[in-house]
Amino acid sequence: MDNYYDKKLSSLKLKKVYDIATPRIRQYMQAEIDHLLDYIQPGSVILELGCGYGRVMKPLAKYAGFVWGIDSASMSLQYGLEYLDGINNFGFACMNAVSLGFKEDSFDLVFAVQNGISAFHEDKRILIEEALRVTKPGGFCLFSSYSEKIWEERLRWFELQSEAGLLGEIDYEKTGNGEIVCKDGFTATTVSEEDFFDLTEGISGFITIRDVDDSSTFCEIRKW
Repeated sequence: MDNYYDKKLSSLKLKKVYDIATPRIRQYMQAEIDHLLDYIQPGSVILELGCGYGRVMKPLAKYAGFVWGIDSASMSLQYGLEYLDGINNFGFACMNAVSLGFKEDSFDLVFAVQNGISAFHEDKRILIEEALRVTKPGGFCLFSSYSEKIWEERLRWFELQSEAGLLGEIDYEKTGNGEIVCKDGFTATTVSEEDFFDLTEGISGFITIRDVDDSSTFCEIRKW
């Protein structure tokens, strides 16, 4: 599938996705940001994979030394320059998360939240290994996916996106078991706790899988 976020869901359309979120989904998004803040120290240099227009970067920039965001949707990054106006400790780069143009051991924290590990539609093991490559020894890589506990609210949010014309019509015959499928080709899968353990088997680092807010499953790797 071509990158849906590049072609159909970038810039202001992507922002609308969050603007129409239900209160429970807004709580989920804030809980992810709050969890990330536990890993940021003054002076930390951090990298968000799949940053969009900087929705998550904006609150984190207040606490970090410098925040980088990468995304393959150039229109979202262009809008992000406006969205983050007035913030001077951030940078954007248009690149693929499985082929990062950064030197190894560059960041204190590398993360992809809101199910980016699935939404990128890239090889998940390669994605994790590339994130670890650019993480400093002692630093952290964090990846989150949707918890099965928030399935009904998540589906309702996607229904709202479909009704707003941001996504295609949902194919209910193919939707279920953590996967949302639209008739225009869009798919949104999830990574379970068991999946994360399988994906990180043999990884050099200390690995923790945890539930956050009954809405996210976080895989956290401390690089040795």
